[in-house]
Amino acid sequence: MHTYQFLNQRRRVRLTWPSLSAAIGCLVFAQAFAQNTATGAAGGASSSPTYLRDIQPIFMGNCSRCHNQQSRFVYNWLDYKTAYADRWEIRRRVWDSLHGSYYKEAMPIANSPESLALSDVDRQTIKQWVDSGAPRGVAPSPDGPKTKAERIQLGRRLFTSICAACHQPTGLGRPNMFPPLAGSDYLNADKSRAIKLVIYGRQGEVVVNGMKYNNNMPAFPLTDQDIANVLTFVYNSFGNSGLEVTPEEVKFQRTQAPEPAGAPAPKSIFE
Repeated sequence: MHTYQFLNQRRRVRLTWPSLSAAIGCLVFAQAFAQNTATGAAGGASSSPTYLRDIQPIFMGNCSRCHNQQSRFVYNWLDYKTAYADRWEIRRRVWDSLHGSYYKEAMPIANSPESLALSDVDRQTIKQWVDSGAPRGVAPSPDGPKTKAERIQLGRRLFTSICAACHQPTGLGRPNMFPPLAGSDYLNADKSRAIKLVIYGRQGEVVVNGMKYNNNMPAFPLTDQDIANVLTFVYNSFGNSGLEVTPEEVKFQRTQAPEPAGAPAPKSIFE
């Protein structure tokens, strides 16, 4: 058995190898506990990201143009079961490829609106979610009745995290790609149609402010309250009509048929 001696001016301490190992182990545990405690304090009740609370909003805002329930050739990451099954590929594409340790192209595609909108914090959150076991978690409790001003503020947060990547923080959209929400004749003409558009999504041609757009808007897994909040924000921003949307109106529109899709896009000469 090995014996180690530690000397100072006052005393001599003799430790055997097992006791030295125990002392080192306690020190390492104490340091790890302190780090986890600090992380937990900074991140709230749970330091590990969960899908419903942290990851799904990131996917809605930065991945849903391709990865949605209408997609035919890529996985629908707005669904937890699908995202969980594909979690390691998500981590490799979002994190490893960007840092040069995975040979496939990083996602979102470089210089796309979604890539420009996805922050380093978002990428780190996705990595941590996968590394911690990709927990589903619990959806945040729906917001109760609030004043119009409070609901506009909640809608602003949703718009910034989900809608702004395509429609831009200014609501001006992207020419020939995503229609504007600012001063939108399409939006202001029919509130019920706008609600169903967010509920069901839309594929096909649409004319907004005299310009044609032909792109895909996915159906987002949002609550009635979320949809009411974000539409109330949009209607009260960007020079729009100032209408208010209630959760009751959204709930009713879920019982109605979706709007018919626009004219189909012209076929490619290669089809």
